[in-house]
Amino acid sequence: MSEIKNNAAEAKEAAVRMAYISTRDKDAALLKMAEYLEAHQEEILASNKIDLDNLAKKPGYTKAFHDRLELNSERIIGMADGLREIRFLSDPIGEVISMWKRPNGLDIGQVRVPLGVLGIIYEARPNVTADAAGLALKAGNAVILRGSSEAIESNKKLVEILSKACQEAGLPGGCISLIEDTDREAAKELMRMNDYLDVLIPRGGESLIRSVIENATVPVIETGVGNCHTYVDGETDMEMAAKIAFNAKTNRPGVCNAMETLLVHKDVAKDYLPEIAKALEEAGVEIRGCEVTREVIPQALPASEEDWKTEYLDLILSIKVVGSIDEAIDHINKYGSKHSEAIVTTNYSNSRKFMTQVDAAAVYVNASTRFTDGNEFGLGAEMGISTQKLHARGPMGLKALTTIKYIVFGEGQIK
Repeated sequence: MSEIKNNAAEAKEAAVRMAYISTRDKDAALLKMAEYLEAHQEEILASNKIDLDNLAKKPGYTKAFHDRLELNSERIIGMADGLREIRFLSDPIGEVISMWKRPNGLDIGQVRVPLGVLGIIYEARPNVTADAAGLALKAGNAVILRGSSEAIESNKKLVEILSKACQEAGLPGGCISLIEDTDREAAKELMRMNDYLDVLIPRGGESLIRSVIENATVPVIETGVGNCHTYVDGETDMEMAAKIAFNAKTNRPGVCNAMETLLVHKDVAKDYLPEIAKALEEAGVEIRGCEVTREVIPQALPASEEDWKTEYLDLILSIKVVGSIDEAIDHINKYGSKHSEAIVTTNYSNSRKFMTQVDAAAVYVNASTRFTDGNEFGLGAEMGISTQKLHARGPMGLKALTTIKYIVFGEGQIK
């Protein structure tokens, strides 16, 4: 039996027990996981140093990539605190969603239950290892983790520590496991484990997500890619529009809910664009614009068709002047990734039209797209942000890692 099949078989067996483990026992395991991370910091940092040293030998990696991979004491404590936060979230398992009585006397209800075995494929962010494990376990699932080759030593040590904590807390062996084979064929094998996995969740860039969608036979929840827009309407508060656009682009440009394209109505373009361009350029943002934009901002680079499709994850912004709200909505529905979209307007009808006609997981009126996040939405920690419509959409908290079971109470009824 291959490593992957062995891990998957153990996870499936563990998932049967995880489905009925008490909230108290799950919370005790989460607390122990947090304590073990803090107690074994030196081991984790030593493993992470091996990954960083190996990365330094490879050409082409950016400072941002190095930063995502690097761990330090503060980040490990942050991971531990994240597990403690999950501990205090309400346990969704066993929640009765609804109950009704049929004319034949049957009482029928819907109860929330775990998904079962989750497969998580992600890139060089070791903190995801702890976050994903904690969320999966709180929702009563077993989880199989498959990180990138760049973070393999960090992930091996983290899973070793987290697994030991879980077992000492009484959770079944196999509830957390790591695929240590970082070859692409190993990832593809995991993607086709229909007999063992209930769902696969990719967390990372567009190429990773696309690979999983194209190769997986296991059901996939698509997450992460965020080609997000802000539309400044022809009727707007200019000061508010400038604050929102600046925040959406510059607060953290490397995350999926950052703005990548700014759409501006032609009636306000000449007054709005010079001011926002000045602020953005002072913050180091490179501007690429349509022809009308470049007439107002001569220093802007010409935007290509490809720019409208691009999630930059960097201090780069495309700007397009549009003739109407309809043109803005059409542009968003054509080029957007169905993640987060915003309108800044003082016109109530336009705000309603935008909310109704824009197809995205989160639609904002007069607020920054940077709020699309589990914590910001009051859900606590999140597994990722789903950009599809089945089975979850938007920030995926604990309830998104569950499904439903019908329970039926009778008194001898037969059909």
